[in-house]
Amino acid sequence: MIRAALITPISGPLASYGRAGAIALDLWRQWCPDEIDLTVLDAHPDPVAALRQAERSQLDLLFGPYGSGPAAAVARSTPRLLWNHGGARVEAAENVVNVLAPADTYFVGALQAVHRAEPRGSRVCIMHTDSGFGRAVADGAKREAKQLGMSTISRPILRDPADAEILLVSGGFTDEVTVAEKLLPGGWRAAGFVGAGVEEVLAGLGQLREGLLGPAQWLPSAAPLPDEGPPATEFVTTYQRVAGTTPPYPAAQAFASGLIAARCLRETRTTDDAALRQAAHSLDCTTMFARFKLHPRTRRQIGHRVLTVQWQDGVRRVIWPPEQAQAAFRYPLPASRPPG
Repeated sequence: MIRAALITPISGPLASYGRAGAIALDLWRQWCPDEIDLTVLDAHPDPVAALRQAERSQLDLLFGPYGSGPAAAVARSTPRLLWNHGGARVEAAENVVNVLAPADTYFVGALQAVHRAEPRGSRVCIMHTDSGFGRAVADGAKREAKQLGMSTISRPILRDPADAEILLVSGGFTDEVTVAEKLLPGGWRAAGFVGAGVEEVLAGLGQLREGLLGPAQWLPSAAPLPDEGPPATEFVTTYQRVAGTTPPYPAAQAFASGLIAARCLRETRTTDDAALRQAAHSLDCTTMFARFKLHPRTRRQIGHRVLTVQWQDGVRRVIWPPEQAQAAFRYPLPASRPPG
């Protein structure tokens, strides 16, 4: 029997995402041909306390929490191998296997899409929180903008924005809603919010959400054909039967982390952390979530690219990368177009 523990928020502000991951990982437990004993521990309000509770048992697999803050806290506090499916800001490390794409790539696609539509150097205002996640997203956007010949100005998320043509916002979802209500439509030629990549976060904006860009780790309609584990249609159907709703991206991430861990178990035939880590570093496969491949030197996740979506006619549609696009990028935003 394989003994596994999932530490994730079951209560508190991130509970809905943590519970989705817990449901999905339990579906993986049922799907996996190996016998899995899965324990779920609440990461709220203290993820390290939940970790210590998990460590008192003879664990074979440790799955980390949803949320970059809780996931980073767990990763720093244990030498055990952590299968990270919920913390995009968590740095690659000796004891971390990152399944999801890094936070510093979140706005790369949005900037590339704008640059293709309008190659001249645009001015970009980046508004972000001072959290590790907010800074990571902003820093990645700055680097990409510089490479594309764009100028950037950073502002704290709740301050007045800079004079610019492009707006990018990275922070807690509540703060992003506040900024969106204050600054939209605003005459921006393009605007991106991390929360725009999620179905429900900016729903209260109504028509103001139209045209916004956002990063999406996963969409069922854009899921790849897997060579490891079941197809997305099977996962979605099973999740809907159990949870009564379409699986959100944290569920897909959690399920995929189980598939990757099981593949490494199968290849090594041991639960030794060092052997599993080496197997993960050598692995190149595709699950219903995304391609999985780690950089051989830095251990960053390089197989999975974040999707850039745009709200078009009330629906999130992938507009970048081009080979996965479901629709053409609508640019500029309607509010910035001259009348007539």
